[in-house]
Amino acid sequence: MSSINYDLKKIRGIAFDVDGVLSPSMIPLAPDGVPMRMVNIKDGYALQLAVKHGYKIAIISGADTEAIRVRFGGLGITDLFMGTAVKLPVLQSWMADNGLAPEEVAFAGDDIPDFEAMQAVGLSVAPADADVEIRRIATYVSPFEGGHGVGRDIIEQVMRAHGDWMADNRAFGW
Repeated sequence: MSSINYDLKKIRGIAFDVDGVLSPSMIPLAPDGVPMRMVNIKDGYALQLAVKHGYKIAIISGADTEAIRVRFGGLGITDLFMGTAVKLPVLQSWMADNGLAPEEVAFAGDDIPDFEAMQAVGLSVAPADADVEIRRIATYVSPFEGGHGVGRDIIEQVMRAHGDWMADNRAFGW
């Protein structure tokens, strides 16, 4: 049973912000000033499994680092939109390119730059520690903080609704 008040069987695509959603809001800086990010292994497992099952997955982030490209590209995600200051046009273009209607898309964001994109989809998701304005407009506020399983939470519930979670041998490996 899903804790999300939305018909998850409609969802075919999920777009994620990175900082504050797939990584914690607190980001250590390397000595050269480059932000370093932590990622959640269970989020990674769910992301690669969703890709294997044909769900459209996108990363739409204001950040632009090779580490993000390597991590999420390594999980099979090909739609990586980095250095995106204004996310709504990128999201709309991605949806059009993939034949996705707004009600078929979830967007997970945590702060003001995600506001417009979250309003443009059927299922808007916020981590538990998201900005108050973002939590107010979210269809679903995950019980997990950013970087601590928000991606897994969303993907697992969507895949369960479709009957894809642990449905075949693709679930038992990377």
